[in-house]
Amino acid sequence: MIPVRLIATGKAVPSRSVTSAEIDLEFGHPPGYTLQKSGVQSRFVAAPDQSQSQLGAAALQDALQHANLQPSDIDLLIGACAVPEQALPNTACFIALHAGLPPGTPAFDVNASCLSFMAAFRVAASMLADGGYRRIAIVSSDLASRGVDWREPESSMIFGDGAAAVIVERGDGSSGIRAYKMATYPEGRHHCEIRGGGTERNPRQGSVPDDYLFHMDGKGVFRLAVKVMPEFLDQLMAESGVGLDQVDVVVPHQASPLGLAHAARILDVPDAKIVKIFETHGNQVAASLPTALHEAVRSGRAMPGQRLLMMGTAAGLTVGGMIVDL
Repeated sequence: MIPVRLIATGKAVPSRSVTSAEIDLEFGHPPGYTLQKSGVQSRFVAAPDQSQSQLGAAALQDALQHANLQPSDIDLLIGACAVPEQALPNTACFIALHAGLPPGTPAFDVNASCLSFMAAFRVAASMLADGGYRRIAIVSSDLASRGVDWREPESSMIFGDGAAAVIVERGDGSSGIRAYKMATYPEGRHHCEIRGGGTERNPRQGSVPDDYLFHMDGKGVFRLAVKVMPEFLDQLMAESGVGLDQVDVVVPHQASPLGLAHAARILDVPDAKIVKIFETHGNQVAASLPTALHEAVRSGRAMPGQRLLMMGTAAGLTVGGMIVDL
């Protein structure tokens, strides 16, 4: 087991909560259309003057306050956002500025789309285990509302904005990562994508406004995930040395109602073990997993001494899972 101790979580959401009924009115849909299509009662939407890094910094400040720590107590900041605030430099440096971390505090990004938090958690655990750092903050923040294409009801209606943060320290061996696994299937690389903003499609290479919006083939994602996830989870559990009956709480990526239902079906664990915040937050992209983890920790559903399973899918197509002893 890789020793790591979770000492605090934090969360931040924009002040505006938008209901599905409001979206129906705004876009001229019949009453109940958005709720039926999305499964989301309400989601948070950032104001035009609110930045992604400001929201991430607010989540980190919430975690710091909960742990009775100061910004100077953080030795390293890892940004774990699915989409960056800008192409360069990394989003972590903007979060560090707004959070008041002392100048010189190292900050970098880890990107694995919707599974960025899980990947960053694994990176942080390794960096703590080798003694290079004492305390690391991981922050995921995404403003999905800035990139949705409202011409695509399947994808645009399910997303919400938000941020979450965790602070971790080196564990003493009683807590840590029992197993971690990630697998990528590039045949699904076009199922979820934003084509513009990189070296392939930009003003110099030839791009159109549509390239900068999010596009998703939901059926393609689901078909590939259904195909690969059962064997993937069997391998993860085998590597962990424990059974699903020994897992106390499941924190899935809040991808969609269909995705959550499929996760529950293949896991075959009591519904009470699964943390679900999709109806009130929507899919918050990379912030989805740590926000659900935050809700589990703050509500007392995930406590020290318990065993937790994080799992989900991401663009790529990538599947991931992690077993953590809290």
